[in-house]
Formats: sequence, C-alpha cells, structure tokens
Amino acid sequence: MKALKRVFELVLVGVLFLLLITLLGSCNKQSTLRIYNWADYIPEEVIEQFEKEYNCKIIYDTYASNEEMFAKIKAGGTGYDIVFPSGDHVKMMINEGLLEKLDLNKVPNFKNIDPLVLAKTTYDPNHEYSVPYMMGTTGLIVNKKYLKDYEKSWSIYERSDLKGKMTLLDDMREVFGAALKYLGYSVNTTNPDEIEKAKQVILKWKENIVKFDATTYAQGVVNGEFWVVHGYPENVFQLIPEEERENFEFFVPKEGGTLWIDNMVILKDAKNKELAYKFIDFILRPEIAAKISDYLMIPSPITDAAKYQEVEPLYTLNQLENCEIIDYIGEYIDLYNKAWEEIIK
Repeated sequence: MKALKRVFELVLVGVLFLLLITLLGSCNKQSTLRIYNWADYIPEEVIEQFEKEYNCKIIYDTYASNEEMFAKIKAGGTGYDIVFPSGDHVKMMINEGLLEKLDLNKVPNFKNIDPLVLAKTTYDPNHEYSVPYMMGTTGLIVNKKYLKDYEKSWSIYERSDLKGKMTLLDDMREVFGAALKYLGYSVNTTNPDEIEKAKQVILKWKENIVKFDATTYAQGVVNGEFWVVHGYPENVFQLIPEEERENFEFFVPKEGGTLWIDNMVILKDAKNKELAYKFIDFILRPEIAAKISDYLMIPSPITDAAKYQEVEPLYTLNQLENCEIIDYIGEYIDLYNKAWEEIIK
C-alpha cells in the first residue's frame, strides 16, 4: 500500500512539474513586448520601470520617418505590438486594416489626456484605434555661436551665405508644410497649383542646404557642423549640456509651422495585446508622462503631469496657435509624393 502511495506521489509530482514547466513556458511567451517607435523618444528609465513592474522584456526598434515605418509595416514587417505613428499615418493604417480596434475600458488612464489634445485628433476623432502620446511642433534650431543675425522666418533657407550650413527634415509632409505656411497656404492643401508653388520654394531652399536629414541634424547643429536645422527641438536639446543651452535657440517661424500628434496604436496582428494595453495605460499615468515630458523638454498631453515635471519645456501648448496639424488627405497624397520625388531625385 505504501509503495502504491509512493508511486502515486511521484506521478503527482511529475504531473505538477510538467504543469509548472508548461505554465512558465506560456508566461515566457507572453512576457515580451515589441515596440516600434521614433528614436530617442522615451527615457530608458520608463522602459525599465515598466519591465520591472510587469516582469517583462521590451524589445525596442526605431525608425526615422512615418514613411519608413508605414512601408515596413505594410510590406509585412510584423512582429511588433505597439507602433507610434503621427496622425495622418494613423488614418492610413486604419484604412489599410493594420490596426486593432481599441477597448478603452482597458485604458482607464485615458481620462488623463488633455481635452485640448483630444480635440485635435481629427484623424481618429472617437479614438477607436489610437491614443495620443505627445503633441508638439517642428521648427528651426539655430547655433548662435556661429550665426548671430537672422530673421525668425522660413526665408532663412533663401540665404546663400548659409549655403552648406543648413538642413531640412527628410520628411515630405513636414517640408511641404514649411513651404506651404511660408506661402500662406494650409499644410493640408489639395490644390495642385499651391503644391507646385511649394515645390518650387523647396527646390530653391534645396540649393542652400547640405541635405534632407532626419537622423544626424541634432548632433550636427550641436557640434557646429550645421548652423540652422529644421527638426524636433527635443532631439537637439537633449544633446546640449545645460550650461551651453543659451547658445542655441528654437523657434517656430513667424509664418507658422506644423503641428503633430504622435500616437500609440496596437497592430492587428500583435502577439501580446494585453501587455500592450498595460503599456499604453502605464504611459498615461501623470508621473510617467512627466518623466517623458522632462526628457523631451516639450509639454505633456497629460493634464496633471505638470505637478510632477522638473524641467521647463521648450514651449507650451498655448504657443502652438499658429501651427496646423498635418492631417490625412486621402488620395491627394499622390500629388505630394510626385512632387517630393522630383525634389529629392
């Protein structure tokens, strides 16, 4: 009887061991979150805090433009759970059937987002597929150690004396947005004549720039290789020692500029949707949002984040009044694509 009992115990231990191994294997499969995001867009401490709190591993890949991201995802570059597209590309990804329809009951911290930001999400007005991550603008950053006399205007790109010392973003809609605002048009115009006029302006600017650049401009302007760059101020000022910041200026040109909202979306074929929901909700906590805002030095879209912020942002949301959001324009994007190809050839 004792021998039979012993056999039973051994079998039970074996079954429990196999069950434990199975469960651990299952947990391991669920413990990796794959994120595809812009470079230098979230502090490492936030990633590490989420990994620790949820006992998981984040694999974090980066892209330099919406076009690069969209092309990769559309071509089957799957395996990611969360992507961070700008507004117009959210709409494009919705139309392509690439995004998961969200259950906002799983994102209780959605209530923390500033209504001012939510009102700008014309590309997904009911927030069925996207959750705002950050809202801000691009503009011009000047290294004042080398350039002391300049007008705060897009016309700076017409200065032949600065030839070889300036860059424009390698981003079609951002560059066209700059030229269109310079001409007094909407950044979302679908008028072929206005797009053609903007193309001619960009071609004129191209004569004076080093290159269209979305990856090296920040380091370049900081080290003096470039004197004027078009870009995201957060990318530049992260690289500047605090005691050196007075030597640099960021401004939105007087003609206005673009407004962007980058968003968190879950891909339809994501392997770890539940953990993706947890990550999105985690990012919307005011104290976490404050860390991101401090890192980027731009205003947070989370209402109560200001209570936790320790760094003064480079601008405020209220200073973006003369900026216009880059919106989805449907089939008219082909007008821009054709003009852009003629510019960069």
